[in-house]
Amino acid sequence: MNKPEHHLFICGSARATGELKGVCCNKESVALLSYTQGEIQDRMLNGVEVSMTGCLNMCTRGPVVIDYPGGHFYEHATEELIDEILDSIEDGELCETNLIAD
Repeated sequence: MNKPEHHLFICGSARATGELKGVCCNKESVALLSYTQGEIQDRMLNGVEVSMTGCLNMCTRGPVVIDYPGGHFYEHATEELIDEILDSIEDGELCETNLIAD
C-alpha cells in the first residue's frame, strides 16, 4: 500500500470496547464516514483515504475530522464540510471552513 497524500480521520466516538457511544456517533459520524468514502470514489481521488477513529476527546466540537499528515483539525463536520475539504484537496489548497486554529 502506498502512503496516501491525505488520510481523513473521522471521530466515531468508539470506546476501547468497540462500543460506539458519545457525541460524534450521536451526530451521525458513521454516516459521514460512508458519505466521505462515496465522495472519494465518485471523485476518483487517488491518494485520499478515510478512516473512523475512537473518541478524540473533542466532544464539544464534534464530529471532528483530521486531515493527516497535514494535521488540520475540523470541527462540526457535515456532508457540506466534507465536500469543501475534498474540493480543497482537489485544488491543492487548505480548507479553512471550520478549521480549528492552534
